[in-house]
Amino acid sequence: MALQIGDQAPDFKLFSSELKEVSLSDYKGRKLVIHFFPLAFTGVCTAQLCTMRDSFGYYEGMNADVVGISVDSPFTLAKFKEDQNYQFPLLSDFNKEESQAYGAFYEDFAFNMKGISKRAAFVINEEGKVIHAEVLEDAGNMPDFDAIKRSIEA
Repeated sequence: MALQIGDQAPDFKLFSSELKEVSLSDYKGRKLVIHFFPLAFTGVCTAQLCTMRDSFGYYEGMNADVVGISVDSPFTLAKFKEDQNYQFPLLSDFNKEESQAYGAFYEDFAFNMKGISKRAAFVINEEGKVIHAEVLEDAGNMPDFDAIKRSIEA
């Protein structure tokens, strides 16, 4: 089941595209926008993260950080980040544990692929509580970026 507003966000320890371990606790005292996405280099995923890239200054000004998480390897994510000039970390949930913990996980995806992150957006407040939770069943849909911004401003 997906996390709900008011839930304590599960801590995670994932490797970034820079091969550094990153955890939720690294962001304590700041808001964190977490974008789960199915696969690097695909159309809607690229659009989702490019929207965040293009709005990055807004989030910085609101004491908020951004991360993207997928089941891609850190090496794939490094190339994706480089190609798209993302300013925020892309984290590899290669073992699929965090996608499941956040309720953002497809057991079965397109083309008989198993175990892919769902498109989802969470905002975690300074104390580690979920203040925005959106898990999309249809990978062709985009998160509600206006709702994400409203939760950051609240």
